[in-house]
Amino acid sequence: MRRSLAGVYGMHRASRNLDAAVKGVCGPQRSCLLFALFDFALYAVGCGPTSFLITPVPTERALVEHVVQRDSFWAHRKIALIDVDGVITSGRPPSLLGGEEQNPIAVFREKLDQAAKDKAVKALVLRIDSPGGGVTASDLMYTELKRFKAKTGKPIVAVLLDLAASGGYYIACAADRIYALPTTVTGSIGVIMIAPEISGTMQKIGLKTNVIKSGEMKDAGSPFREMTEQDRAVFTGMIRSMYERFVEVVAAARPGIEPEQLRKLADGRVYLAPQARELGLIDEVGSLHDAIAAAKQAAGLEGKDILVVEYALPSAHRPNVYAQTAGQPWQVNLINVELPAWLRDPAPQFLYLWAPGW
Repeated sequence: MRRSLAGVYGMHRASRNLDAAVKGVCGPQRSCLLFALFDFALYAVGCGPTSFLITPVPTERALVEHVVQRDSFWAHRKIALIDVDGVITSGRPPSLLGGEEQNPIAVFREKLDQAAKDKAVKALVLRIDSPGGGVTASDLMYTELKRFKAKTGKPIVAVLLDLAASGGYYIACAADRIYALPTTVTGSIGVIMIAPEISGTMQKIGLKTNVIKSGEMKDAGSPFREMTEQDRAVFTGMIRSMYERFVEVVAAARPGIEPEQLRKLADGRVYLAPQARELGLIDEVGSLHDAIAAAKQAAGLEGKDILVVEYALPSAHRPNVYAQTAGQPWQVNLINVELPAWLRDPAPQFLYLWAPGW
């Protein structure tokens, strides 16, 4: 009751302050101010969410540790749980207000650094739910994990969720052991280049692009002209090199697979977890809790109580071990057509990606 009365009193006082502010403005300016306030109120009620949660966020945006599993009150040893989810990219996703969020790889590196500095963190569980993404972005995350391992010696266990294909599997190869759920789709070892070409459409609607270039190959892969055989040969050579890099990474992580057999597996196809286990692409079919138990064992913590922790930017909520990164911000568009990240850039994209329906 006291809280309700306090809320009513607060609203009344705010109303009086607003009324005083409006009365302080006279003439046409007052009318414009009232109209602007009314217009904003209609926008907020009609297009925005029906309620708002306002929480203070530190300006330094330092990562905050969240305990998502506690074996006992006395537990102090930790296992860090770090996510790799969505399309893997080094670009900054747009924010609600039209700006840009932090680079995903920068945030990933920051989480690894925090786990490395914390002596109570004894192991890392890498939770992957991704179709892959950019070749360079995938390799950067893989390299950062290898650096973490070399620097700290802390064991890494990867657990594959709904989808961990192509670049997602590439990153998992940095782990000491790979677990997957029974229904996980993984594999897709290979490279794809997506180079849209719209010259036919432009011709139909009467548009033409004039290109002035310093050399014959300067506009290779341009969407405004057909790809030549020379263009195709150059890009094929680049893709072959990136493919060899992928195969080398898998071979180093899965030494039990014969080289000839690995080449047969690495034709871009995907596998369900049980089949991937039979082929040697993963170690075990199990659950997230099985992966955490494996991390405990690898860190010498078997039979001991632990904390499972996650790192998140301030104001993010992490209620349990199945919580993931925050979803996309709400939008006010009546119709929202969202292009895949690799289609927003007109330049050719080299991808460790499984996206059959793009």
